[in-house]
Amino acid sequence: MNPVVHFEMPYDDQSRMSKFYETAFGWQTQALGAEMGNYVLATTTATENGRPTTPGAINGGFFQRHADWPAQHPSVVIAVDDIGASIKQVAAAGGEVLGEPMLIPGVGQYVSFVDSEGNRVSMLQPLPRI
Repeated sequence: MNPVVHFEMPYDDQSRMSKFYETAFGWQTQALGAEMGNYVLATTTATENGRPTTPGAINGGFFQRHADWPAQHPSVVIAVDDIGASIKQVAAAGGEVLGEPMLIPGVGQYVSFVDSEGNRVSMLQPLPRI
């Protein structure tokens, strides 16, 4: 079974979004900058080496909304053992993979897809823990 390990949501105003989640829920946000596509990490639970310490808890992130990107809605990220095999399984099950897997430095291989119901979902083949 492949677990949900991360969530993602789009934002229009990075500062406003960070302030909202920090104030409303006590989350910590960390902007990664232009070199990482203005992605913002959201820490929602205690972590050790960047990973949640509470079983079942997940952290997430926010991506900058772009007028020309498809399916910019809240999404979950599913951990998989083999992203290539999982891409084939998604396609065989009726999903549509959005582009090619990309390497997120220090994290792993990542790609988004649209499921059979039109939901944007992502999968991640994490780098091995050291």
